Amino acid sequence: MTRGTVERAFRKLCVAAEVKRTDGTGYEPRLHDLRHAMATHCLVSWYRQGREIQSRLSQLSAYLGHLDLAGTQKYLTMTPELREQASARFARYALGGAHE
Repeated sequence: MTRGTVERAFRKLCVAAEVKRTDGTGYEPRLHDLRHAMATHCLVSWYRQGREIQSRLSQLSAYLGHLDLAGTQKYLTMTPELREQASARFARYALGGAHE
């Protein structure tokens, strides 16, 4: 399959499922946006599981095919849940609780 074939199929699925942006931006969700969502979901999941984050970020970078963490950072979106998980982890650290 070519990239164009996959992207057209994704667009048709979005139309059929009525998936569309509601924030006023000029473009609809792209197939590539799934990479962003996956990366953020991985991070949230690791926080929930109490996993060590720093080494896992390196693994995520490698999985996404990035040479370094800077390439991966643009994929991580600060969602309310991610902010909540990271804040709770920092609060435990600051209060002398469990360390990563």
